[in-house]
Amino acid sequence: MRLSIAAVASLLLVSACDSGGADTAPTVEPAEPAPKLAGVDLTRPVRLVGTEPFWGIELTGSEVVYSGLDRPEQRGPQSKPVVQGTVATLATETAAGTGIEITLTATECSDGMSDRTYPLTALVKVGEETLMGCGASSAAFAAAGESGPVVEQPAAPAA
Repeated sequence: MRLSIAAVASLLLVSACDSGGADTAPTVEPAEPAPKLAGVDLTRPVRLVGTEPFWGIELTGSEVVYSGLDRPEQRGPQSKPVVQGTVATLATETAAGTGIEITLTATECSDGMSDRTYPLTALVKVGEETLMGCGASSAAFAAAGESGPVVEQPAAPAA
């Protein structure tokens, strides 16, 4: 009799836990795609440059690093870019309290000083100063020559 009570209790326990055939595996949300603009993955390092005055910004993924020929380096935390169509925006405040607002547009850009072309046009506001420039992935800058497009080179096929 004890065995049959234990068997009945086990059956009741199993049936109480049964969801009626529904899949009880936890659902996994698909990963959100990386924000891209003009083929540039904005979650990877991006470099922005400008002339007259000479300035640069490194978007490292965690920091915005602003520097210039006659300017002190300033750093602030990098926010997630907001992409709407062909425009991405992000903003930060440096440790010194200076606001930096960055607007990237997916339009070909020339820096006006070289024969290079970049996939992004940058409008940057640092405090009250507005700067214009160009941008591409840091990897594209590293691979670029003295002229032509500044774009990432496709990976070589494995041998």
